[in-house]
Amino acid sequence: MRGTWWREAGGWALAALIAAVTTAQLASTARSELLLRDGDSLVVALLVRSVGDGEPFDWAMSTVLFIPEIVVFAVLWLVGTALSLEVNALLVLNGIVNIVALYGAIRFAAGRRRTGRAPVGWSVVALLAICLIATTETSASRDALELASLITTTTYYAGTVIAVLLSAGLVRRAFDHDSAGRRLPIWLGIVALVSVLSNPLYIGWAAVPLGAILLVAAVYPGARRRALPLLWALSAGSVLGLLARIPLSAWIANDGTGYAQPAMWPESVRYYGDLLALRLSTPLGWAGCLLLVALFVFAVLRSVRADDAGARVLAISAWVVPLVVVIGMVVLGTHAARYLQPVVFLPALALVASPRALRVPRRAALWATAAASVALVVAAGLSVPRMVPATRPSADLRCVDDWVSASGRVGAGQFWTVRLPKLHLSDASQLVQVDHQLNAYAWLTNRADFRTREVTFLIEDAQSTPWSLGVDDLPIDAIACGQYTIHDFGTRALPLGPPRS
Repeated sequence: MRGTWWREAGGWALAALIAAVTTAQLASTARSELLLRDGDSLVVALLVRSVGDGEPFDWAMSTVLFIPEIVVFAVLWLVGTALSLEVNALLVLNGIVNIVALYGAIRFAAGRRRTGRAPVGWSVVALLAICLIATTETSASRDALELASLITTTTYYAGTVIAVLLSAGLVRRAFDHDSAGRRLPIWLGIVALVSVLSNPLYIGWAAVPLGAILLVAAVYPGARRRALPLLWALSAGSVLGLLARIPLSAWIANDGTGYAQPAMWPESVRYYGDLLALRLSTPLGWAGCLLLVALFVFAVLRSVRADDAGARVLAISAWVVPLVVVIGMVVLGTHAARYLQPVVFLPALALVASPRALRVPRRAALWATAAASVALVVAAGLSVPRMVPATRPSADLRCVDDWVSASGRVGAGQFWTVRLPKLHLSDASQLVQVDHQLNAYAWLTNRADFRTREVTFLIEDAQSTPWSLGVDDLPIDAIACGQYTIHDFGTRALPLGPPRS
């Protein structure tokens, strides 16, 4: 028991070190734009800050409610408030926490420790494989086919990714004749319910592909007794999750039906093909894709050579789920790389399908483990100085904060421009989100902000669409804050138009 405890603790410690190194690497590249500064990826941080500031809750969310992500960041926000940490530091910490949680899901999928098995070691290897792919992703684009690094963000479905891996692990453990097997379908139903409530994308990522695998398994008499309860639980949980969204419809500004455009499947093929070509245009992109292909091939081979039912169903999930997701997203005519995340995360489960212990001398294994641990500790220690600059607000943001705070007035900016300054502003209520015609833009923001019916300055940057204002609406001054320009209208008030999303 003591040896098992130390192995598990060691696995979590190594996962934390890998997470720190990976997040630091991403924070030191252009990918930090997505992690720390992209307007679309700040919704969770903005919402948690809004609640923390005691603002009335009237948020206009997308199809995704980000429930697990909000809970995690809220806890970090409380810790950060107590320790006086900058919000960028919390976003970096959230990235580390997400990767450690990813390890937990992989470790769960690896199954219980048994004689001749090394689930902890192989779980660390699987996490390392995903993180190696993540470190090859260095662009600032949210639309790039760089999927592994999205796990470090607070917005791009980290909770759903982890839920999919947990679901695959629950199915595996049920087929492993786990001693708690009778309760596993219940837990699968709970995971499905919470996940669909938060993000209906879980249906396409887990409920449909895993349901198809379980349906095929139910054809075989030997597997039917375990497959059918899991199938019913997965289906019931998904349906209940959809029903649970109905009371929350006031905060859901888009039900997601518009994202499915089957008639546009040829454009979808070209879109994802172009993204793949762009990914393969750099040596790092080739390295990441080759590692992913190797994992996919290994998953196929492992599903053929599996030595028990649990290993087989997990290995099959490792390549069938990504395949179904790709086909499904193309058939639906989608145009968003983030919808393909199972492609990069699920194949790694093949490494823990049959986590056999390697036959090496005990002393050699201890030395190898110690050397790897020391290397990770050193790498994590060297990563801290690389993360520190990323956690500091830029001089441009400080300039905006100083001017807006000193003005004591309320201003506005467009979606891609205003969200980052609003998050870092001393008083977030001084900035309102609008479109280029000064209509209140109710998308991923608190509609309570629109109680302010007029503004006296506008913030813009290179991402802003040219303003469409009246000929008499000219600013009296323009304040340069690096990438931002503040157009000050002085005592002249600009009325906000009606809300739209």
